[in-house]
Amino acid sequence: MQPVDGLHLAAGPVRGRAAREDRELVAEHLDLEAGRLGFPVLDDAQIADVLRRARRIAVIGASADPGRPSHGVLVGLIAAGYDVVPVNPSEDRIEGLSCFPTLGAAVEATGPFDIVDVFRRRAACPEHAREAVATGARCFWLQLGLVSREAARIAHEGGLAVVMDRCTEIELGRIGRG
Repeated sequence: MQPVDGLHLAAGPVRGRAAREDRELVAEHLDLEAGRLGFPVLDDAQIADVLRRARRIAVIGASADPGRPSHGVLVGLIAAGYDVVPVNPSEDRIEGLSCFPTLGAAVEATGPFDIVDVFRRRAACPEHAREAVATGARCFWLQLGLVSREAARIAHEGGLAVVMDRCTEIELGRIGRG
């Protein structure tokens, strides 16, 4: 494997915008791991507390496809006893639950959320952070593999707790829901 624009990628050469986006993503992951984001993200104990206190979770990017991670997490959160509301403009129902096109529509119909759990492209995350702030969520959660300094900053400045690059279902399994 040869370095391309400073990155070692198994998928082949990456150049231009894709390479820049990959470098930004790697840098944000490294900053997250080193605690250099400029604002706090939750640690293991705080994540455990958020999951134990939460009752309602919006899953943005929920999928009806059982092969998608967002579907598996949604089902796992339901099984753990959470009130889960799927958000996806392309779906009507997922696992028998009404699916809403936006977080705002979900809040209007069902009330506010403790956690807004995001399964979307990194570029979409800042807008979802703005929605989470505007709708009064308590925690903005970016799923495993997702890091967005901008989205986290927006959520933090809006008073929300921030979790990035963690899976709600994995963390729930780690801590239990006592």
